[in-house]
Amino acid sequence: MAVIDMPARTRVAILGCTGSIGTQALDVCRQHADRLEVVALSAHSRTEDLVHFAREYGARHVAVTSEGHCGDAVLSELPATCSLHTGPRAAEELAELEDVDVVLVAIVGAAGLSASHAVLKSGKRLALANKESLVVGGDLLMPMVQPGQMLPVDSEHGAIFQCLLGEDAREAHCIWLTCSGGPFYGRTLQELADVTRCDALAHPTWNMGAKITIDSATLMNKGLERIEAMHLIGMDIDRINVLIQRESKIHSMVEFEDGSVLAHLGASDMRIPIQYAFSYPERWSTPAPRVDFRQIAQLTFGAPDMESFRCLKLAEIAGKQGGTLPCVLNAANEVAVDAFLHDACTFTGIADVVESCMDAHDSQSVESFEQLADVDTWARERARGIISSRF
Repeated sequence: MAVIDMPARTRVAILGCTGSIGTQALDVCRQHADRLEVVALSAHSRTEDLVHFAREYGARHVAVTSEGHCGDAVLSELPATCSLHTGPRAAEELAELEDVDVVLVAIVGAAGLSASHAVLKSGKRLALANKESLVVGGDLLMPMVQPGQMLPVDSEHGAIFQCLLGEDAREAHCIWLTCSGGPFYGRTLQELADVTRCDALAHPTWNMGAKITIDSATLMNKGLERIEAMHLIGMDIDRINVLIQRESKIHSMVEFEDGSVLAHLGASDMRIPIQYAFSYPERWSTPAPRVDFRQIAQLTFGAPDMESFRCLKLAEIAGKQGGTLPCVLNAANEVAVDAFLHDACTFTGIADVVESCMDAHDSQSVESFEQLADVDTWARERARGIISSRF
């Protein structure tokens, strides 16, 4: 596999630096300051944190994408040597900078698509932590990817990537995409009806942002990851199996035609896949505590309940049909999750909203980013209308 040439000290841009993935990436950069240089940082609205990180890491460029926060007073505290980019395209501008080698796209939601496109178009390495980029725009992005250019940061996709190193992906029989099962594993649909926001935000294993944590609770996150894996590996969704692995120590497995199975195991710490996306093809000293497998009593496995966790089934339907339907799935889900987080939608209502939008959509082949933007806008408006009329 070809590898993009990298300088001795890799120059990094972190888009979405104030979120869970972004802050963990900064910790990796802190631990490997001799190998990684933080050049550019973006945030949507948390400008105080952005300024703090820019000063701590000596970033030369920062971006604020929320127009409502472009004039925040705290931005005047940026170092004189740091340039400020503002507006909806500000993150893309950072991705296009000549003094950047690797761009971590950790922006949440469909907003990451344009940034991922900008990275690939510029020829830089893309450390992809935004699954929506491929869920929505995989048909357009994947043909642009050069060998070794895109490194998945999701723990599951990073695991699959590593299991396939040195292997012929065409000899893979199936993927076992692991999942903790979230905080409600084993509950029936009826038992999920009264779930609260606080209940859903209490993930048993991973420390993530609110939106992704809710997606993990509904299993939509795993549905989106199946679609993402389809694009990354070029495999039908029927061969990408979701496997409940409650201890979150097996991050995914690849089963080959001869029956051999390669599994990627390790700590439940996102800093490990983040670091590998920066260090590939090298392996640096671990940024996280090591696992003592002598202390693990058991590794358990189970099948997901698609009847109770309907978002997983809806994602399967969208993945099989393809075209613009995954865009609708993602947009409607983003709106419904936000409504749930603001007590404007029930937990089980998230799937109701998504399903209604999917049923109302006439799916088309993906042809352009402009088309996807129109479909995204339609789905969001439709979802808001459903929420306002039902809840």
